Amino acid sequence: MRRMKARLALVVIVLALAGCGGRVPLAPKTGNVLPPKPETASVVPTAEQLLAPDTQARPKRSDEQLKRSEERQDDKFDLPPSR
Repeated sequence: MRRMKARLALVVIVLALAGCGGRVPLAPKTGNVLPPKPETASVVPTAEQLLAPDTQARPKRSDEQLKRSEERQDDKFDLPPSR
């Protein structure tokens, strides 16, 4: 009985994950249209262009990662917890 529940749970999880990925390109439903063209754009953007995040939405990482172990500077505000 326990084994059957585990298999059933596995099948449910696999089916749920299989439904997550779309295999057809996105398009508006029949009768609906894409948003109107922005005033400053020369052409109407496609669905893929509207879904692609711009640089403000996903900025590149600009801070440098730690290359070597360094001693921390003394911090006068790093106090032990109060009792």
